[in-house]
Amino acid sequence: MHNHLLLLLVAGAGGDKPFAKASPSPLSRVLRISQLDAFELDGALEQLVWSQFTQCFQHFKPGLLTPVEPELKALLQLLLWRFTVYSNSATVGQSLLNIRYKNTLIPGEKYRPMSRPQKFWFALLTVGEKWLRERSNSLFLNHPAESNARKARKILTILTGLTKLASLVNFLLRPQGPRDINFQFLNRELLWHGFAEFLIFLLPLVNVWKLKASVTALFSPLNDLRGTKGSDDTYCTECAVCGEWPTMPHSIGCNHVFCYYCLKSHTIADVCFTCPKCATKAGTIEPVRIHIGTELHQS
Repeated sequence: MHNHLLLLLVAGAGGDKPFAKASPSPLSRVLRISQLDAFELDGALEQLVWSQFTQCFQHFKPGLLTPVEPELKALLQLLLWRFTVYSNSATVGQSLLNIRYKNTLIPGEKYRPMSRPQKFWFALLTVGEKWLRERSNSLFLNHPAESNARKARKILTILTGLTKLASLVNFLLRPQGPRDINFQFLNRELLWHGFAEFLIFLLPLVNVWKLKASVTALFSPLNDLRGTKGSDDTYCTECAVCGEWPTMPHSIGCNHVFCYYCLKSHTIADVCFTCPKCATKAGTIEPVRIHIGTELHQS
């Protein structure tokens, strides 16, 4: 990365302390593995933002974003830069690993954040370089092989390669301090995975259907029920489970009807099945009659 040529990554000497409470003591250098992890996290975030952005246009004409794709990517990267490096002198990946950029132009042991010109140079050498590399493919595509535009593209390719080589050399030759291991990110990941495993174990034990039925019955007034409980005829014209016209209508003792297959499958899956409309516990399953116009049909 081009930012290695200008800035130095440093980690807070306080270990797990946040940046705002970093002490003025000497700051330790960052391990290379932490820098690589931060780069990977930043790349994953950019891909995630771009994928979510393109999903907003998935129902539009295919190829709608292709002509302006480099500009849109640069705009999203500038948006990330505005709320990360420009605000906190650290990218999202660096913030997760408790590292940030230091202004080495100001001497002293105390931490100094990046200056505003350095932040703009950072955006120019990262976002601008990516945009120029992607846009150059279409800018110089229609020019003859011996034209000045093709020569400019070759020069640009050489300069990009030299810059990447200088970045690699700078990354390998940078001195490292002692291996001060920071467990803040690791602890956060362990906590999240433990919580996820707890939910995976707990959710199958929760009777979601019964909980939904109880909540529905709690907020549904009982006086809206059709018919009279205990009567021979039931005038409900939709299944209390699927909401469709009941096929082979049956009842469990309340004023609601069910499709035979809906009722049978739910009572087999849940021995304590209750009506999702009125929370009546399932009793004897009996066929019911439904009025259709002036005709009365017996199922």
